[in-house]
Amino acid sequence: MVQKKIQMRVALITGGLGFIGTNLAVQLLKTKKINKCILLDNFSSYIDPSLTDYKDYRKNRLNMISSKVVERCDTKNFSALLNLIEKYKPELIFHTAALPLAKINNLTLDEAKEGSIDSTMNILDAIHKTEKNFKNYKCERFVYFSSSMVYGDFKKPVVNEMDETNPKDAYGVMKLAGELITKGISKLYSIPYTIIRPSAVYGPMDMNKRVSQIFIEKALSGELIKIAGKNEKLDFTYIDDLTNGCVKAALSRKGISETFNITCGSGRKILDFVKILKKILPNVNYKIIPKDKTKPSRGTLSIKKATKLIGYKPKFSLEKGIKSYLNFLSKN
Repeated sequence: MVQKKIQMRVALITGGLGFIGTNLAVQLLKTKKINKCILLDNFSSYIDPSLTDYKDYRKNRLNMISSKVVERCDTKNFSALLNLIEKYKPELIFHTAALPLAKINNLTLDEAKEGSIDSTMNILDAIHKTEKNFKNYKCERFVYFSSSMVYGDFKKPVVNEMDETNPKDAYGVMKLAGELITKGISKLYSIPYTIIRPSAVYGPMDMNKRVSQIFIEKALSGELIKIAGKNEKLDFTYIDDLTNGCVKAALSRKGISETFNITCGSGRKILDFVKILKKILPNVNYKIIPKDKTKPSRGTLSIKKATKLIGYKPKFSLEKGIKSYLNFLSKN
């Protein structure tokens, strides 16, 4: 009897050792539609080395992934990137690599440009050249990770993908530029693409000092939590919901040439986050300080489009997500 050959399907993830990248790999392999994940990363750490409480979770994250290859590569290096795409010929490419907004206090335009513009152009060009050089290769989807920061100040309580984009800082500007590059070059080279706009992602093994991580760690250590603005809101999104939505968008034909808000779909006051913590950890102390006027005022992102087209349904309310996060920390 002739044994049927199993097709090896590969996904390549830039920023593959990052918080989103590693969790995305886990989610992709769970679908059984991807056999191996290639994790591209430049091995950088964006955390202040003087921090004494810093824990590097990258090794722990890798242990979660059943079938992976780690390649050191900076996406600004076109030749190295091209060699790796030609080597692995991935069906899916996820571009998550970027400087993390949450911990770049002095982000320069050059730094923001490298992650969202230069790298995006390099990846799309490398896909195109690989498709030309290998006639049997076709990238099924390029997925660009943008940000809810492209909206700038929310002009209404709930924003959808068709609403105005008017970013307020270098990070948001460059993320939006990356979206335009993705659309334009993908159309030029006939590369199917999807754009993802996440918001306030949180969960176990985050190490970029996002606001949620800072609050939880301060709560556990008994430090005072400072909340910038009494009524400021964020659409907090648990990491499992984000990666589940991204995979659905990437594997569905209805996700081609589309932009999706992949969030919880419910803006909550940042103060609510701390109050939920206080219900679980009664000794939490906090104080409200003036809002940082350089930061955009945000709220709820509509997920109706993602629900309708790709069947995205988040499973983690803020209450459930915080409990899951704390449960992880209690065991680790």
